[in-house]
Amino acid sequence: MKVGDKAPDYLGIDQNGKEIYLSSYKGKKVVLYFYPKDNTPGCTAQACNLRDNYTSLQKEGYEVIGVSIDDEKSHQRFIDKNNLPFTLIADSEKKLVQQFGVWGEKKNFGRTYMGVFRTTFIINEEGVIERVIGPKEVKTKEHTAQILK
Repeated sequence: MKVGDKAPDYLGIDQNGKEIYLSSYKGKKVVLYFYPKDNTPGCTAQACNLRDNYTSLQKEGYEVIGVSIDDEKSHQRFIDKNNLPFTLIADSEKKLVQQFGVWGEKKNFGRTYMGVFRTTFIINEEGVIERVIGPKEVKTKEHTAQILK
């Protein structure tokens, strides 16, 4: 998915087993952020930055939705542990990460594996992707500032 594309309406299942649709957020801008894994340092820093600035994001008309391939239980633990006020989608079947093009081969310490590229899509009120903050650009501890600029 890229700037100008219409985002899919069906996003997946959240931490409570509830189906999440983009159309439920009509009239709001959506921060759809993809992250590699619950309870890892970078992902926790990113989620906590969004949590700490959640009110500011909402004042600007944004709603936040996180996505990783972790399951519902893992998401619920991540939410409880970090007091996260937003929805997390459990994309354990990797449908959404593949649809958005954020699943692929990664390298870390000489090891090659498949994983999620940390990427944020800003979706406007009509469900169209307005901006993409790519894997090399995302600053986990300053993510809200990146979104609001």
